[in-house]
Amino acid sequence: MISKILVPTDGSGIAQKAAAYAVKLAKEIGAEVVLLNVIDKRFIVSRSIPAIASPTHLTDTIEDYLMLAAEAFMGEIIELCKKNNVRSRAVIRKGHPVEEILKEAKKSKVDIIIVGSHGRSALKAAVLGSVTTGVMHATNIPVLIVRG
Repeated sequence: MISKILVPTDGSGIAQKAAAYAVKLAKEIGAEVVLLNVIDKRFIVSRSIPAIASPTHLTDTIEDYLMLAAEAFMGEIIELCKKNNVRSRAVIRKGHPVEEILKEAKKSKVDIIIVGSHGRSALKAAVLGSVTTGVMHATNIPVLIVRG
């Protein structure tokens, strides 16, 4: 029985599609949705976003900007959950995406992970890295992949 669904999201269109699918499934089976965004610290340089580009119109660090962006797109999914009477919570972590997804899956004791896939070729996935592939091969929790 599925009572808790983990939905890793990066705010991309395919991640939002996977989240919408997870909300629909959660509504049908009475499950809770745990949303997770991971800010990948490997790629953050200590630069700042100019005030004109920042939603707060203040100079923000890139990390602060990514945190605000994550809160915004996860807020959209939380609203979708509320409209559908689906219990949900949002988690934002910093670190390596695959590792943080696996940690949250274990911590939250989820029954399934629903994740979007951009459908990159094997070569592109090998060069760029694929979070979905990494999660699939590193856990015994069922992983449902929503394609783009």
